[in-house]
Amino acid sequence: MPVRQPDMLRGEDSYLIRPYVLTPEERRERRTQRGRRRALWLAVHGYDVGPRRIHGVEVVS
Repeated sequence: MPVRQPDMLRGEDSYLIRPYVLTPEERRERRTQRGRRRALWLAVHGYDVGPRRIHGVEVVS
């Protein structure tokens, strides 16, 4: 029984998406999520970083 060789893969036939390439919108969302998590972690450990904006108004410290 002859062994069949697999077809060659052509780059233009496949849609490769690099998982590490993010759109600016995804980057912004991840950055805000990271900030929220950091604030929560600091609050759990007793540090109050406080919000910089409350109801859309910048808080002066």
